Amino acid sequence: MKKQPAADGIVIIKKYANRRLYNTESSSYITLDHLATMTREGRDFKVVDAKTDEDITHNVLTQIIMEEESRGETMMPVNFLRQLISMYGDSMQTMVPGYLEASMDSFRRNHDQFKSAVEGAFANSPFADLAKRNLEMFDVATQAFKPGTAGGVAPAAAPASKDDEIAALRSELAKLQEKVEKLG
Repeated sequence: MKKQPAADGIVIIKKYANRRLYNTESSSYITLDHLATMTREGRDFKVVDAKTDEDITHNVLTQIIMEEESRGETMMPVNFLRQLISMYGDSMQTMVPGYLEASMDSFRRNHDQFKSAVEGAFANSPFADLAKRNLEMFDVATQAFKPGTAGGVAPAAAPASKDDEIAALRSELAKLQEKVEKLG
């Protein structure tokens, strides 16, 4: 098949009747997992029906979400899904996409601000390492919303055992309690 130039850096993906996806940039067949990775990396792509040239990107992205949710990596609470479904056919339906997009943009900005604030607040304290590990876990949890990243943040090395972890936390708590008593 002939390589198709991408307009404005958008990778064109063709979906065939047999449900196969063809990346015109790399001239190779790919899977939905590849598209999910491209999304996490911030790569812009457009999925078109190979026969009609109709833009089906929305449907394919929805299919990726469905597969992620079915793997047990649920992100959307049942109540949210019910509320979303109830908005279909409602007079406010046209406003929902813009609202959800603005909310996600705000969430990403707040995540970055929260991360900076927590790092500054816990600098040079006994809880600095604990805060750092918590932020790494938070980064992994929000990875789907951060364009330009390719995979999760590696979690910090786990302590040798639960007893060691409890002992370390008790020690940190005792140090913090000493500091609080000195301030009082």
